[in-house]
Amino acid sequence: MMEKTAFRDTVRYKIIVLAVLELAVAVAFVIGNVVGTMNISVSDIIDTVKGNHSGTANKVIWNIRLPRMILAGLVGINLALSGSILQGVMKNPLADPSIIGISSGAGLFGIMLLVVFPQWQNFVPIAAFGGAMLAAVIIYILAWKGGIDPTRIVLSGVAVSALFSAGISAILVFYSDRVHGALTFMNGSLSSRSWSEVQTILPYTIIGLILSFFLSDKLNILVLGDDTARGLGLNVELTR
Repeated sequence: MMEKTAFRDTVRYKIIVLAVLELAVAVAFVIGNVVGTMNISVSDIIDTVKGNHSGTANKVIWNIRLPRMILAGLVGINLALSGSILQGVMKNPLADPSIIGISSGAGLFGIMLLVVFPQWQNFVPIAAFGGAMLAAVIIYILAWKGGIDPTRIVLSGVAVSALFSAGISAILVFYSDRVHGALTFMNGSLSSRSWSEVQTILPYTIIGLILSFFLSDKLNILVLGDDTARGLGLNVELTR
């Protein structure tokens, strides 16, 4: 009886937390579209969502503020998802893509296209994804020793991160006359972003969410520990 009560309390707590967070997102969405150099009312936002893009306020919302808000939300979803997965896989609450070298790999290949091969800058998302995958492969090769241990992965990731960060610094030094766009890419910015960027990131977000949903059971088992996961029939190395 006590276990059922505790379970219900846990579920109720999670529902309340999710409701509060959803309310906060809704408030942030409204504030992000209302606050700015141009005064816009909530009714303008509702009017724009309904499909009216003729007025000046409607055009500002639809062409400038709304795509930036949606893009910020998509980026947040991807960051939260990647961080949550890595923390579960590594069994380390401090693990994130920047610490274990994934972000550095993506950054190196992205900057390489932006600075060294600017004529190919439309392929920056694909190049960044390839760089992240390459970093992951190198980390796993370095960390493999009869199996994969989270501690070795983190240590290998730190080394790979340092290597790729050095490559980024070298490119910025040798191509110092082209670093403006590269710095914006590295630091991240919503300035001048439009629906084209939303269309670029949306497919990757959907694919990531779907894959994460289907792998969630295995990831939850992995959090229990390697020995327990193996006892439940999970191939720990393959899943990780």
